[in-house]
Amino acid sequence: MQFEITVKTGDRLGAGTDANVFVILYGNGGSSDETKLDDLFRNDFERGQTDVFYIEDQQFETVTSLELWKGSAGLFADWYIDTITVKNVSTAWQTVFPIFRWIKSDLRYKFVPCDTSLPQDEQNKEQRERELSEKRQLYQYCQRSDGFPCQVKVLPDDEKFSFAWIWDVNIKKTKLKVTSKFKDLFTKSWKTIEDLKTVFTEGDSLFPEPLDCSRWDDDVKFGMQRFAGTNNTVIRLCTEIPEKLAVTPDMLKPFLGTDTLESGMNSKRIFIIDHEILQGYKPSIDTVICSPIALFYRRDDGKIVPIAIQLFQDTADDNPVFLPTDPKYTWILAKMWFNNADANVHQAITHLGYTHIVMEGFVIAVHRHLSLSHPMFKLLAPHFLHLIAINERGIRKLLEPGAIFDGLFTIGTQGIAELIRRNRLKWRLNVEGTLPEDLKARGVLDREVVPDYPFRDDALLTYNAILKYVTSYVDLYYPSDEILNNDMEIQNWRMDLDKSIEEGGLGVLGVPGVSGKFTSRDQLIQIVTSIIYTCSVGHAAANFKQYDEYAFPLNYPPMLLGKPPSDKSPCSEIDIMKVILERSKHYDLMLVLTILSERATNPLADFEVNYIYDPRAVEVVNAFRKELKLASETISERNKVREIPFDYLNPVNIPNAISI
Repeated sequence: MQFEITVKTGDRLGAGTDANVFVILYGNGGSSDETKLDDLFRNDFERGQTDVFYIEDQQFETVTSLELWKGSAGLFADWYIDTITVKNVSTAWQTVFPIFRWIKSDLRYKFVPCDTSLPQDEQNKEQRERELSEKRQLYQYCQRSDGFPCQVKVLPDDEKFSFAWIWDVNIKKTKLKVTSKFKDLFTKSWKTIEDLKTVFTEGDSLFPEPLDCSRWDDDVKFGMQRFAGTNNTVIRLCTEIPEKLAVTPDMLKPFLGTDTLESGMNSKRIFIIDHEILQGYKPSIDTVICSPIALFYRRDDGKIVPIAIQLFQDTADDNPVFLPTDPKYTWILAKMWFNNADANVHQAITHLGYTHIVMEGFVIAVHRHLSLSHPMFKLLAPHFLHLIAINERGIRKLLEPGAIFDGLFTIGTQGIAELIRRNRLKWRLNVEGTLPEDLKARGVLDREVVPDYPFRDDALLTYNAILKYVTSYVDLYYPSDEILNNDMEIQNWRMDLDKSIEEGGLGVLGVPGVSGKFTSRDQLIQIVTSIIYTCSVGHAAANFKQYDEYAFPLNYPPMLLGKPPSDKSPCSEIDIMKVILERSKHYDLMLVLTILSERATNPLADFEVNYIYDPRAVEVVNAFRKELKLASETISERNKVREIPFDYLNPVNIPNAISI
């Protein structure tokens, strides 16, 4: 028998090798001779290259394992392999060995087809333990800032980009400024609200007009921002008016239709957002960040609109409750200062802190405790693509003192870090990190309570598809809870998740399990589903609508200048123009948002790196893709009848990972 061996070298820095490579094939009780893989007329094993070799005259028909090693000769001895495919030329039988490893000199590696096994079933235990030990040296926890979620101590080489990334905003801005088209846009000031519309130019591919530029002046659209904006996970059902909110039943009666305040709450028509987390924070610049409380009411037509806004937590004569019946521009300013606070919470907590940064700890824990051969590593790894590198090169660049966010968001980089710290002991994996439980906790899961909630309805479709996918996959490798209990790799991973940071863990709250262990498959399923959801759907919801929300200066201002209104005196258009960012700063913001809104990787389940080759698991993946296709079709139909389309959570628009 003749076997064809196809070796795919990885496309990453230093992946190729000039060293001599040797292989032995095993099958049907026999083995091939030690064979050097070498094509005399080709420079083998170059980065990103696929090489084909042949081994002749073997007595077995199928290959059950493969042994591989290389020498240390040659200028470039390091070698990273993606896959090795072995094919029987006579019978067309073939199998794949997914390697995805660095092959070190003078070490013999043994692999089996599909390379998927629980540790208790591992044939090459010493090799597996050695690789995990090496990973634990590379992936170590640290807190980059006091009170932060855990991040990686030193960026491993495997996580570094092997290509030029897109984060240098200053270069882009400079290029734009030298063009005649944009020179005026960066230098001219705006004086009227009408003038703000010139922020976009017709047919402009870089700064197109967003979907809607009127949310600032429309209470229905302002209400819908809570359910189809970027910060769509903070509104909750109001069951009791907090004492710190100085509203009275008589004050609110004009906005409640036939309801009283009490009947409105009893019938689940009153909602609240309380940004108490901002209380007491003082920006370093000469402006103010509010810590507002807002009430919303569901009208008979199902629309949910604002009925009261108090801009600070403590009642005071200079902290009135603003109402829709207040003078027009006074009410508009109250909504803008509320949205300013909401935008800062969105960026610090909903987006950066509790997708990007909190998920980095989970990535590190997986690398520390789950072998590359572990089925759960193969399930999770596609959703971790570029995350640590993005956080290292991108998020740190945005959050460095004096960096871009310092001049664009009221709380600046120090405030963003402070909100991330404040929220760490509030965020629970099994509530805020688990979509259905979060919706239940906020009282907004029921469609009768909130009829029109695009984020909830679309996100649940994909969440349930992910849950079904993870359940089928987990059941495939853990047919019983006993097998799960005996998997020491997965149990060590679980132990790290809620072990305190001081003791060397992640310190995550609300991790399912008992005494640091998994006792049932349902616990594993919930955690893995939440991780995949957050790295895909959750991040997409917080990230990809940013341009549409922030681009028009009045819709969702990340920074306002001066001070918010402290009484109900009539305000004017001039008062609005005084508080918004100057034109050049707003274009800086738009540049950042343009970059953040770019989808740099494949859509969900179209994996950039495919780790899953076990035929049974491949069937599970294919079923997942079918579920996502149905979800996509459903969302497309919904958008045909929505007043404002919400296409951000269509699975075809959701990347696999937090890769931007």
